[in-house]
Amino acid sequence: MERISQPVLAGILTALVGFTSSSAVVLTGLHAVGASPSEAASGLFALCATQGLGVLWLVRRHRIPITLAWSTPGAALFASTGLIRGGWPAAVGAFLLVGGLILVTGLWPWLGALITAIPTPIAQAMLAGVVLQLCLDPVRGFAAHPWLVGPIVLAWVILLRFARKWAVPAAFAVTLVVVGVDAARHGGVHGALLPHLDWTTPAFTWAGLLSLALPLYVVTMAGQNVPGVAIMASYGYQVPWRETMTVTGLGTAAGALGGGHAINLAAITAAMAAAPDADPDPGRRWIASWAFLVLALVSAALTTFLSAAPADVTGAVAGLALLATLAASLSGALSASEGREAPAITFVIAASGLTFLGIGAAFWALAAGLLIRAVLPTTAHPGPAHRTGGTT
Repeated sequence: MERISQPVLAGILTALVGFTSSSAVVLTGLHAVGASPSEAASGLFALCATQGLGVLWLVRRHRIPITLAWSTPGAALFASTGLIRGGWPAAVGAFLLVGGLILVTGLWPWLGALITAIPTPIAQAMLAGVVLQLCLDPVRGFAAHPWLVGPIVLAWVILLRFARKWAVPAAFAVTLVVVGVDAARHGGVHGALLPHLDWTTPAFTWAGLLSLALPLYVVTMAGQNVPGVAIMASYGYQVPWRETMTVTGLGTAAGALGGGHAINLAAITAAMAAAPDADPDPGRRWIASWAFLVLALVSAALTTFLSAAPADVTGAVAGLALLATLAASLSGALSASEGREAPAITFVIAASGLTFLGIGAAFWALAAGLLIRAVLPTTAHPGPAHRTGGTT
C-alpha cells in the first residue's frame, strides 16, 4: 500500500501546486482578451480536461511521469496584450492556430529547431516584458485594497521563507478566504458552480495571428516545452517528442473551441513527479496521472468564486505567481556579457503594451530584438540555451 500511496501523493501534489500556482493567471489572461466569466470558466475547464486526458494517454503508453500543463507564460501574454481586433472569437482563432503550429512542430522537427534558434536572451526578454505588468498588480492591488491584498502578500512572504514551494499555493488559499469574506459582505457569490463548455466559433484575423498566435507559440515552446524536455532528461527520462507535440497540439486545438489557450509539457512542476521523492523506483513514478482530471471538476466553481472579488485582488495572486518567472527571464535576458542592447529593446517594447497597426507589443518586441541583434555586432555568446521561464 505504501508503494502505491507515495507516487499517488506526489501526483496529487504536482497537480495541486500547478493548478493553484497559475489558475489565477489563466483567468486574468482570458478575461483580458475578451472572455466573459462563463467563457473564462469554460476555458479553464477545457485546459484541465485536455491536459488531464493528454497525460493519461502519454503515461499509459510510455510508463514515464510526463506532466502536462497549460501555458502560463501564454496567459500572461494575454494580460499584457489585452483585447485585440475581432474580440474573443479572434482570440479563440489564435488558440486554434497555435494548436496547429504545435502539431506541425511534432511532424516537422525543423519548426521546433527554428524556435530554439531564437537567441535565449531575446526570448527571455520578451517573456519578462510580457509578465511585468501582471507582476506589478500586487503593488497596485495593495494600494487600492490594502486590507484585502495585505494578507495575501503576507502569506506569500512567510511561506517563501519557510516552504518556498508552497508560497504561491498558500497565497492562493488566503485569496480564497479573503474573497469569501468580501463576497459575504456584499451579497454572496452568484454564478455557475458546475463545469461546462461554452463553444465559440473562431475568427481568423491578422491581429490574432501576429498579436496572439505567434507570440503564444514562441513562449509556449521556448518557455515550457524546451525546458520541460531538459528537466525530464535530467531525471533520466526521454520525452517522446513527436508524440508529445502531437498530443498537445491536438489537445490545444480541441480545447481552443471551449476557450482553452494552449497545453504543453510542464517545466518546473515536472520535477515533482519525476524526482526520486515521488518514488525511489523510476519505473513507478507515472502512477498518479489521473490527478489532473479531478481538478477540472472544480474549475467553474473557482472561476465564479474569484470573479466575485475586485480585479486587483485576483490580479495580486497572479502577479505573485509570476515573480519567479520574471526573475528567471530577466536573468536569462542579461546572461550575455555584451550585446545586451537587443534584449533590452525587446524587454522595453514587450513591457510597453503598445499596439501598432492592430498588432500587439509581443510581436513587435520579438521583431525589434531580432533586427537589432542582426544589425549590431556581437563579440560574446550567451552560453547554453537554458529556457527557464516556465512556471508549471
